Amino acid sequence: MEISLVEGEKAFVDTSAFYALMDRSDRNHGRAGKLWAALLESGFALVTSNYVILETLALLQNRLGFAAASLWYRDVLGLAGSVWIDETVHRSAYELWLSIGKRKLSMVDCTSFTLMRRLLVERVFAFDKYFQQQGFEDVSNVVP
Repeated sequence: MEISLVEGEKAFVDTSAFYALMDRSDRNHGRAGKLWAALLESGFALVTSNYVILETLALLQNRLGFAAASLWYRDVLGLAGSVWIDETVHRSAYELWLSIGKRKLSMVDCTSFTLMRRLLVERVFAFDKYFQQQGFEDVSNVVP
């Protein structure tokens, strides 16, 4: 299904998308770059959370080095709005994490699901199957 890019629509950006943008050896790198450009050109409001920011910084620093993490924080992150996870979202996410009980599903993912529902964000820029399993629409259909 093709996603209509209507100005003012929102999309949540996950660590998997941010990482793919930065790592040329990531299998999703090319697709991530095209999709990122399409989302920015379309006027999508991109949003992420402070938990995703910390997770992305740690992953980039560990795998690509401090310079790559710093570059991402300085030049890429600023194009997305950041929402800080409060105690209520954290607790709800923890309950969701417990109820799902999957080894590879992270607490950060559960905070993202919880925050997206709270903010009424239905679309996600991610290369992570768990978002679709939770009922969110993958914006990767935007780029053919």
